[in-house]
Amino acid sequence: MPTNVTPEYKKAEEAFRRARDPRDRLDCLREMLRTIPKHKGTEHLQADIKSRIKQLSEELAGPRKGGKRSGPTHVIRPEGAAQVALIGPPNAGKSTLHTRLTGSRTDVGPYPYSTHQPVPGMLTVEDINIQLIDLPPISADFMEPWLVNALQPADGALLVVDVADPENVEQIRAIVERLEERKITLSPAWPDSAPEDADTRPDDPTVDDPFRIVLPTLLVANKRDLDPAPGEITVLEELAGVSFPALGVSALTGQGLERIGPLLFRRLGIVRVYTKTPGKPAEHDTPFTVRRGATVEDVAALVHRDIADRLKFARMWGEHVFDGQQVGPEHRVHDRDIVELHT
Repeated sequence: MPTNVTPEYKKAEEAFRRARDPRDRLDCLREMLRTIPKHKGTEHLQADIKSRIKQLSEELAGPRKGGKRSGPTHVIRPEGAAQVALIGPPNAGKSTLHTRLTGSRTDVGPYPYSTHQPVPGMLTVEDINIQLIDLPPISADFMEPWLVNALQPADGALLVVDVADPENVEQIRAIVERLEERKITLSPAWPDSAPEDADTRPDDPTVDDPFRIVLPTLLVANKRDLDPAPGEITVLEELAGVSFPALGVSALTGQGLERIGPLLFRRLGIVRVYTKTPGKPAEHDTPFTVRRGATVEDVAALVHRDIADRLKFARMWGEHVFDGQQVGPEHRVHDRDIVELHT
């Protein structure tokens, strides 16, 4: 990125990096284009921004009415506590895994490329949902051109491989390389391993590119029958040259699948916060979800933007406060906190 950009542009770029909703990302892109200095040093970046505005606008527009149709929308609006993308080579059992975890109606077949479009589903973890997006397979020979847009809102990825496949090492390398070519980095770093005050979406500090996608990645070694032999996953990663957190499962029998939800919950640094009205019990049915390091003000913004703007203080109940303790908007929340907002 050119160093002589304005603070206004930097603010728009930071908002773009943090945005997850496709429409929010589009608004940020337009603001980036409006505020970027117009000179020769930014010509390439201007062109990139314009190209992404066009692509995302077309995705959000969806199929046209009458005449030529633009095709299905490939950007899935994030829902639930987080969005996690399932990626992998052909015939790794990715769609079977998605179906077992979410109960979705993903097309499953004993042939490659049975998934043609992104398929959303919800994985329930205690009292929250994590959105899982099943995506078409990636190989050394082919990757859907729209996959980059589909991965923009994701908070993480499950890289699903079949440990019984003799070509799995080459498959992992090919997927990592193909994605890197499109500025998508699969990272072993997850939010739970970062300092509490750090950005909860890990990034590579050596990369100064607003359009690079860095996805915390869990390697899901799917054997389809029994657990892999001890050390087999470690050897697989060493041969493939990666160091992702890994988990051995069987999508066919269900073995090990119960570990995926809690692991994602912890790794993503998800924090559940329950709200209450003065004089009434807390609402425990549907918590608001934020990330580790979030504040009372962040929770208030999820309740309603006007409440966040007028927030004076909150009373809290939880392990890190005494019952009814009064705190300011900047107070950090923790999992299972109860918050009573006062404007």
